[in-house]
Amino acid sequence: MARVALGQIALARSGDKGSGSNIGVIARSPQLYTFLSAQLTTAVIKEAFKEICLGDVVRYELPNLNALNFLLANSLGGGGTEAMITDAQGKVHGPALLHIKMDVPEHLLM
Repeated sequence: MARVALGQIALARSGDKGSGSNIGVIARSPQLYTFLSAQLTTAVIKEAFKEICLGDVVRYELPNLNALNFLLANSLGGGGTEAMITDAQGKVHGPALLHIKMDVPEHLLM
């Protein structure tokens, strides 16, 4: 096993969804999708965003795209138009997630 940043094995895109946000994680290969599908759980996402995600995390699987999509409820403090925090946008959640470390079997690394 090698400890690597998620960004080494996946791409991510995120955006605003009202008072919540979504994060799409795209594996760099079908084999990595199978790995991420088993390892990148809602609990992992909830832990990574524990400071901001006040609601549930829901996961959708998109195997035809080698992707997972996570919806983070109540992660934007009311959203861009209601929050008192600066720049309450979800666009940064995907790039932030790519920094988490994961133990990945070495044969899956490119």
